[in-house]
Amino acid sequence: MLEIVTPERKVLSEMVDIVVAPGELGEFGVLPGHIPFLCKLKVGELRYRVGAAYLHVAIMGGYAEVLNNQVTILAPAAEAAVEIDVIRARAARERAERRIAEVREKFDFARAQAALQRAMARLKVSERQ
Repeated sequence: MLEIVTPERKVLSEMVDIVVAPGELGEFGVLPGHIPFLCKLKVGELRYRVGAAYLHVAIMGGYAEVLNNQVTILAPAAEAAVEIDVIRARAARERAERRIAEVREKFDFARAQAALQRAMARLKVSERQ
């Protein structure tokens, strides 16, 4: 069972065959019968397989818990590929790239870098539809 939850909503609750997620220390996969663990997630692409179909979700960080054949993702934001507004994500990427290119004293570099990572994750996932 894969559940993806944000503060606003339950994004997904579905029986799946495998989950591959962007862990802070690297990508990891979970199959049925996996040992329990808890880890921090980074911004990126989560993918899962149901039968022969892989589906994709943009994850904006958070935590993953694997326990009793259930993967629970708690994220500040998450969007399935079909939900992503590609035009908005491209505009966010361009805005973040412009900010990064500016003099670093004029803005918060870490915030712009995080915004760029979020936009890139959304665009990568949106291409997987």
